[in-house]
Amino acid sequence: MLKKWYAARMYSWETRLTTRDENRVIRPLEWGFEWLTPFLASHGFTDVIPAPEIEGDPAAAEAAMVRINQLLVEHSDQYFGYERPTDFRLEERPPQLFPTNVRPETLARDAELREQAANGSLPPGQFLRFTSPERTPYPENDLVNARWYPAPEHKDPRRPKQAIVVMPQWNADAFSHNALCAMFNRMGISALRLSKPYHDIRRPAELERSDYAVSANIGRTISACRQAVVDIRCCLDWLEEQGYEHFGVLGTSLGSCYAFLASAHDPRLRVNAFNHASTAFGDVVWAGQSTRHIRAGLEEAGLTQERLRALWAAVSPVNYYAKFAGPEANGAAKNSLLVYADYDLTFPREYSVQVVEAFRRHGVRFEPHVLPCGHYTTGETPYKFMDGWHMGWFVYRAFKALRTEKARAELQAGSAEKERALR
Repeated sequence: MLKKWYAARMYSWETRLTTRDENRVIRPLEWGFEWLTPFLASHGFTDVIPAPEIEGDPAAAEAAMVRINQLLVEHSDQYFGYERPTDFRLEERPPQLFPTNVRPETLARDAELREQAANGSLPPGQFLRFTSPERTPYPENDLVNARWYPAPEHKDPRRPKQAIVVMPQWNADAFSHNALCAMFNRMGISALRLSKPYHDIRRPAELERSDYAVSANIGRTISACRQAVVDIRCCLDWLEEQGYEHFGVLGTSLGSCYAFLASAHDPRLRVNAFNHASTAFGDVVWAGQSTRHIRAGLEEAGLTQERLRALWAAVSPVNYYAKFAGPEANGAAKNSLLVYADYDLTFPREYSVQVVEAFRRHGVRFEPHVLPCGHYTTGETPYKFMDGWHMGWFVYRAFKALRTEKARAELQAGSAEKERALR
């Protein structure tokens, strides 16, 4: 009886949180082949580029997009590959909120921060900027933005420098997850809080929300995912230039999908925290409560969940489990955290459980934690503290293990050198 009461209360609370924003826009289905054509053409995959008139034939257009997804999965190393940026730079400016909702309390907070910035009472933040290797028609979106939280210099100069890239949830404002970065600093771990494509300062002026990151435009959504993945990898390049040796990534919700795909394609990401995770991109959009407006546009065009799954196969974690696990036994190269929630109406629990089962099946080294709440309620008291504890404790231990691993390797190398000297 108590369990049923708690579940009903949680589902009701979750529903209130997912329906309080009234600025969601239902957009019609668009195939968006033009978002994928530059990659296909530049990599010699011209045979799958459809003729422009194909968009007038929905069945043929759908078949063409499915073929493109199959090709991208097969050649994912190329699709999620990139040319290293040459314009890395740090800039200082007062942080802004960049809200994605029009609730009075949010707008009041935004106004307060703007006033503080204007009168000089808001301390500036440091931001890493560079041009994303994935280009879009929006210059502001292509200028990557990552708030920089450098950890203080450690008293032991031999301690390896460690850093984590943090990816907040879909439609996060620019202050989301900043507290996590400050917590990692106290652990001696530097953090880059990365603005996802079409989010906060990267959001085109025509948008109130970060709609172009996930929408009924099939090709644009795939492009946004590619951009997020290569942006994460570029952040690692910059961190390497600063002398960092060990790297991790933490992603929440949509950020978790981006983080997983980046890690599956980049062996440098040894520490992986996936805060809410799911299997197929299309399943979440179709079944999730917070993407009802996107489903409405897709459903109006006659799509089904199964067909949508194939249309977004290239950006679905389910197709990269083996690549993520890697060639090493028991997934020893990576250490992962998987957090999901019992009453999640945005990333339905059944899909998160499938991720757990798949990780076990592929021999991934990971630890699962289940929150007694939903997706949006994870950000509410007391659940946000539970979630923060799981993520913080995992990241601390995982990076400590990397330091121990390095020290052990150096000790073994030193012993081997002594043995050779004695021969």
